[in-house]
Amino acid sequence: MHPHNFDDYLDDFSDDADERPMRSAARKGRRRAEDTPEPTRRGRLTESERARLTEQREDQLDQAGAPPSGDRWSSWDGAEHGPLPHPSWLVTELSAVDTELGVLKTGKEADVHLVERLLPGTGRRCLLAAKRYRAPDHRLFHRDAGYLEGRRVRRSREMRAMNGRTAFGRNLLAEQWAVAEFSALGTLWSHGAPVPYPVQRAGTEVMLEFLGEPDGTAAPRLAQLRPEPDQLTDLWSQLVGVLHQLARQGLAHGDLSAYNLLVHRDRLIMIDLPQVVDVVANPNGPEFLERDVRNIASWFLGRGIPPDLADPGELTASLLSEAF
Repeated sequence: MHPHNFDDYLDDFSDDADERPMRSAARKGRRRAEDTPEPTRRGRLTESERARLTEQREDQLDQAGAPPSGDRWSSWDGAEHGPLPHPSWLVTELSAVDTELGVLKTGKEADVHLVERLLPGTGRRCLLAAKRYRAPDHRLFHRDAGYLEGRRVRRSREMRAMNGRTAFGRNLLAEQWAVAEFSALGTLWSHGAPVPYPVQRAGTEVMLEFLGEPDGTAAPRLAQLRPEPDQLTDLWSQLVGVLHQLARQGLAHGDLSAYNLLVHRDRLIMIDLPQVVDVVANPNGPEFLERDVRNIASWFLGRGIPPDLADPGELTASLLSEAF
């Protein structure tokens, strides 16, 4: 039995059906109250004046609760956290502040932002990559049905909503990709795989270890490099090791290419794992794994690695043997 958490993706997204009739009645009551004209006699606030004062009070509360520096207080509190022990570089104090430093990457399904988490009055800081999956009105993964095979959703209503791509279903899908990536990274990190440490998840935002330099320069993607023969051979060897680590957990990346591998100080790091595939539970799992190997081997072969060293068929057979 592989140590997966895929059955726990969507425990509590929908409301309790028994509470819906009461809420519906309450909403009707509110609508009737809102439709009733406000009295016009002297001394009674108009609706627009009440709204203005409410907004003013909320602004004052926001200002009073804002940190002395940065954009907001740390979002660590209330989020789902990464595996223990937390790395020593990670700032977990609730008195820390988060500051947005810019966009690292934009994509069809998610954008990645650079965030600094700083503990005021100390020298403690860390840089984080905040991956934010897009709102449900944006296009999600165009092949998501294939990736979702083998993942169970506890409520049939939720599965129908996702299959039908209703607004509720698209919300569930967006969060499911975030949960899937966070879970996979936690599993792989705990087993020593070279992936970014998953710091926290809240809704559709996953915060990850930033891989790059202290000045915010991100580590390059493998696709950006033109490695010399010795480095190419070393990177291929590292890649084979990473793929075997995934296979031992019964997993395949699902969309592997030179664009979702980073090279950070000569170390190959695998990123972008929302579509991770359970090779055993997913009927198409072996095909996803075979495609991963074929795609990435093609990149290495195109850069000059000897064919006998990067044989896609041989590597695929070895990985499937380990996965099963």
